[in-house]
Amino acid sequence: MRIARFSVDDEPKYGIVETDDPEGLVGTVALLDSDPLYRPVQLTGEVLQLADVRLLSPVIPRSKVVCVGRNYAAHAAELGNEVPKEPMIFLKPNTSVVGPLDGIVYPEQTNDLQFEGELAIVIGRICRDLPKERAEEVIFGYTIANDVTARDLQKSDGQWARAKGYDTFCPLGPWIQTDLDVADLRVTTTLNGDLKQDGRTSQFIFDIPTVLAYITSFTTLLPGDVVLTGTPAGVGPMLPGDSVSITVEGLGTLTNRVIVRD
Repeated sequence: MRIARFSVDDEPKYGIVETDDPEGLVGTVALLDSDPLYRPVQLTGEVLQLADVRLLSPVIPRSKVVCVGRNYAAHAAELGNEVPKEPMIFLKPNTSVVGPLDGIVYPEQTNDLQFEGELAIVIGRICRDLPKERAEEVIFGYTIANDVTARDLQKSDGQWARAKGYDTFCPLGPWIQTDLDVADLRVTTTLNGDLKQDGRTSQFIFDIPTVLAYITSFTTLLPGDVVLTGTPAGVGPMLPGDSVSITVEGLGTLTNRVIVRD
């Protein structure tokens, strides 16, 4: 099922989405009585039109966003990097998270802001030292992410906290899909309607069980934490006014516009 977090009159709520629209602009949402990450799914009986609500980031990570770098060989090559021998892990703060149609703020400190479309995992259970064969047990569902990156700062800083961690640098959405076979999904990114990225999850260097086992070998994942699985080749620059849309087959489309802070 598709679980969305949304607001009505500025009050956050949760619901189950029924729609044929990949961005969730048309359809319905059946309200839940609480956050389904922490309590069993229970419908209230109230149903709203998606046109009457505002979709939010489907989850605000409880503690962290954990990201896998260079998990597609072609992406590593396009930036002149070698394929890593084990998962390359970095963090984004939870303050970087925004939702569908929210603005990605172009910081004044960068001259090279880039998109990175990705499949993202939402963690549903506390886990540490997770065996690969039990990875599915801790996954609540999947969503879409844009690992926004200030590429020039990534190069100049030597470490990635600033380049990856600005507020608005982690759009998530439009919802969480709890039942999805992610073995071979198409992942695409368009900029102002032009196709820029086109890859498949079957091209991962490190599959999802391997990634989760590696991450939990050194840190505990909590319910609501989000794991970004890496981006295909084709990353590139965005400018203020640009619209970037990331689509994951069978999941939906996440769209955001690049803006300048007032």
